[in-house]
Amino acid sequence: MLSLTDISVRIAGRLLIDHSSVQITPGARVGFVGRNGVGKSTLFAAIRGDIPTESGTIALPPRWRIGSLAQEAPDGPESLIEVVLKADVERAALLHEADTAHDPHRIAEIQTRLVDIDAHSAPARAASILSGLGFSAADQTRPCQEFSGGWRMRVALAATLFAAPDLLLLDEPTNYLDLEGTLWLEDHLAHYPRTVIVISHDRDLLDTSVEQILHLDRGKLTLYKGTYSAFEEQRATREMLDAKHARRQADERKRLQAFVDRFKAKASKARQAQSRVKMLERMKPVTALVTQDVHEISFPAPERMLSPPIIALDDVAVGYEPDKPVLRRVTLRIDTDDRIALLGANGNGKSTLVKLIAGRLAPFSGHVTRADKLSVGYFAQHQVDELNPEGSTYDHIRRLMGDAPEAKIRARAGAVGFSGKAADTLVKNLSGGEKARLLLGLATFHSPNMIILDEPTNHLDIDSRAALAEAINDFEGAVIMVSHDRYLIEACADRLWVVANGTVAAYDGDLDDYRRLVLSAERKPAEARERSSDEREKSQRPRGEKRIPLKQKVANAEAEIARIGAIIEKIDAALALPDIFTRDPKQAAQLAKARTGAAEALQRAEEEWLEASALLEQAAG
Repeated sequence: MLSLTDISVRIAGRLLIDHSSVQITPGARVGFVGRNGVGKSTLFAAIRGDIPTESGTIALPPRWRIGSLAQEAPDGPESLIEVVLKADVERAALLHEADTAHDPHRIAEIQTRLVDIDAHSAPARAASILSGLGFSAADQTRPCQEFSGGWRMRVALAATLFAAPDLLLLDEPTNYLDLEGTLWLEDHLAHYPRTVIVISHDRDLLDTSVEQILHLDRGKLTLYKGTYSAFEEQRATREMLDAKHARRQADERKRLQAFVDRFKAKASKARQAQSRVKMLERMKPVTALVTQDVHEISFPAPERMLSPPIIALDDVAVGYEPDKPVLRRVTLRIDTDDRIALLGANGNGKSTLVKLIAGRLAPFSGHVTRADKLSVGYFAQHQVDELNPEGSTYDHIRRLMGDAPEAKIRARAGAVGFSGKAADTLVKNLSGGEKARLLLGLATFHSPNMIILDEPTNHLDIDSRAALAEAINDFEGAVIMVSHDRYLIEACADRLWVVANGTVAAYDGDLDDYRRLVLSAERKPAEARERSSDEREKSQRPRGEKRIPLKQKVANAEAEIARIGAIIEKIDAALALPDIFTRDPKQAAQLAKARTGAAEALQRAEEEWLEASALLEQAAG
């Protein structure tokens, strides 16, 4: 059990957790929620032992392993699969020792432990996790250093999940994922066999993957049973009762004080008045409901309404190299009030499509028709880097308003969500959510007819995401969105487009249908998944390039066969000792069990070698 007893945590003089207690039972799946900045990540640091508590104790079972997402993305020449496999420190150490051990008793202990932790199936489990997070079989053999920072953070997440710690701490794990990866993670966490606590602002993850909600509010931790939806109902009821209690208490204090004020000077009533004073002193104040209003998000209405369609694409091919288009045969139209969500794994061309729609990419072929005077607002998280860290919200808006009076500039800053002195805060001192709000305000500043939102919910808390959904629904123009947040898509989108296999197609089902489709695809054989996801590249890759992943699989299987064969030889040598069954029956039993496990692993490795070899011969033609 994870036990937090009367803990207080203070950072930079600010008290974040104030004498709070909570117990998390083994095997619990807990969603950790609270407004941005209240101290959720700080509590994780305290549980890991990275920072001390000011008071109280944090107790864990002595042998529990704690796992959390690394702050820095992995890097280096090792392949992705090697990076993930190294995360299981015990397995790596045992395998290294197994190659050098000669003592029969130690060999038996090593092999028995390897069987117990299912070490021989580790490569398949690691590959499955990487695949679920969006890496093809070919990607898994590439050096980690070849991937961007966002993709390497996915590798870090895969390594953390593969290690399967007794206490898994995840802080906003979906920030680096697309919708498909998020759906896979939801399913994985829902079946996680040990204790997990996940900080998330994703409603669907909190409704799908956890069974308890830990809420941090005003320095206090409260544990609720049920999903996030159940938590919202329970909390609303609790706060309503607290508010009523606070009002009753205020009335009672007023009555007692009136008695004291009226009779404290009268000798005949002095004792009763003093008694009322003591009652007032003993009356513990009830914390009334503190309304934490969320800044409204709003988009200005388009300056003019255009005749539909505002954009029409006819048999368009687009990409970055004319001879290698990312998307082909794209035919679609966008009308004035469309709400369209783009689905499809990262790397399939969603960003390419939105750049084409926004006019930032020209087509290689086909026809693009745009409405006259069409204005497009474009929001993407990478635009944070384009903000001036030494400038304030006021500075950024002033550049867009020219010689406008200061009062109008500040009024516009207030409309974006930065009223009064908040408009003078430097960008470098803004939180992630505040930067996102500023970017949304700048992207829609000139009243566009269409808004493109590329992962707009990163760094927004749950209530701010709800405010964004309201803003989208209230907007009078068209909206194209790319998001891993199912709540936002379900609340706003009325059309779904799937970007896959080198083209774009309308999707007739809903997100529940799409979720089932994604998860069923993840359960197919790895080679089938790879063929499906890489179909668009087959005609462009040289024949030799197709065989590289298969050659690597054959080589890996051969190496595994040789390694397990050497282990079996050592076990057989130990079992061949003349008196081992009479001298040490327990050791002999361990060796026999280890040999059975190694033989099963050898069979699996041989089957993988046969399958990869057959596919390699087929690819060679």
